[in-house]
Amino acid sequence: MTTRNLTRRQAIRLGAAAASAFAFAPAIRLFGDETQRRFKIGACDWSLGKRQQLAALDVAKAIGLDGVQVSFGPEGAEYDLRKAAVRRAYADKCDKLGLEIAALAMGILNQRPYASDPEAEKWVVDCVDVMEKMNQHIVLLAFFSKGDINGRPEAQKAVIDRLRKVAPRAEKAGVILGIESMLNADDHLRIIDAVGSPAVQVYYDVANMTRAGYNIYKEIRQIGKDRICQIHMKENGALLGKGKVDFPRVKEALDDIGWSGWLIIEGARVKGQSLEECYKWNQKYLRSIFPTGKA
Repeated sequence: MTTRNLTRRQAIRLGAAAASAFAFAPAIRLFGDETQRRFKIGACDWSLGKRQQLAALDVAKAIGLDGVQVSFGPEGAEYDLRKAAVRRAYADKCDKLGLEIAALAMGILNQRPYASDPEAEKWVVDCVDVMEKMNQHIVLLAFFSKGDINGRPEAQKAVIDRLRKVAPRAEKAGVILGIESMLNADDHLRIIDAVGSPAVQVYYDVANMTRAGYNIYKEIRQIGKDRICQIHMKENGALLGKGKVDFPRVKEALDDIGWSGWLIIEGARVKGQSLEECYKWNQKYLRSIFPTGKA
C-alpha cells in the first residue's frame, strides 16, 4: 500500500492516526514571524561519552545544550528505561537541570539487526511501551553495520513487515519510529509508503548522507516536513561549520519545507580539543544559524 494509492477509508484511518500521533508531539514555540521558528539543540548520549547513563544530562548542562538523545537497549543495564525508578531519575534530573530528553535511540540495532533478530523486534516494542510512559515521541532505529539494509531488498522487506506490525501500537502511543540508514531519499520514501503509517518517518543524518554521495539539500526537500522526524547535525573529523556539510544551506532547505524541531549533534570532534570544548563550539555555531531563543 502506498500513500499515492490509498482508498478513502485507508486515507481517513491514516489521517486519524496522524492526528492522534502528532497530538502528543512537543510544541515548537514561534518567535514572531514564520522565519523565526524555534529549534532546540541537543546531543546523543554516546557522543557525550555517556551512553545510556544519567550523567549525560550533566555533561549536556555544562555544554549549554537544551537536551539529550538517550540510548535504549536490551534489558539489564543500570539505566534501563524499562525500570520505573530509572524513568523517574531521568525526569527528576531533567527538572533539576532545566533540560529535556529530545528522543530515544536504539543503536543496539547496529549489532542486533531489526530485520532478522527476534529479540531486536521485541526491544522495539518494549521501547514504544516505555516511551508512552515517559511521554516521549521519537526513537531512532539504527540500520548500520550488521543492521545495514542498503542494497538488501530482502532485509528491507523484513523491516517493512516488522514495522507494519508495530506501527499501530506506535500510533496509539504517539510514537514516531525514525529510520536512520544509508538509504537514499527514494528508498526511504518507498519503505515509508509500504508501511503506510505516520508513525514511521526518516531520522536524517546530514553527514552520513553527504558521505554516501547524496545531495542532502535536495533530499531534505524531497522527503519533506512531515516525514523527517529529527536530524543529526554531524561531521566526521571536523567541528560543525568546518567540514563538508553546508549548514546554512541545510537551514535554507528546512525553511523551504517549513520544518522545525530538535537538531541533535553527533560526532563533530577534533583532535587536541576536549569534548566540552568541541560541543560548546558546535552548539553555539548551530544557534548562530538556527533560531533557538538562546544567545
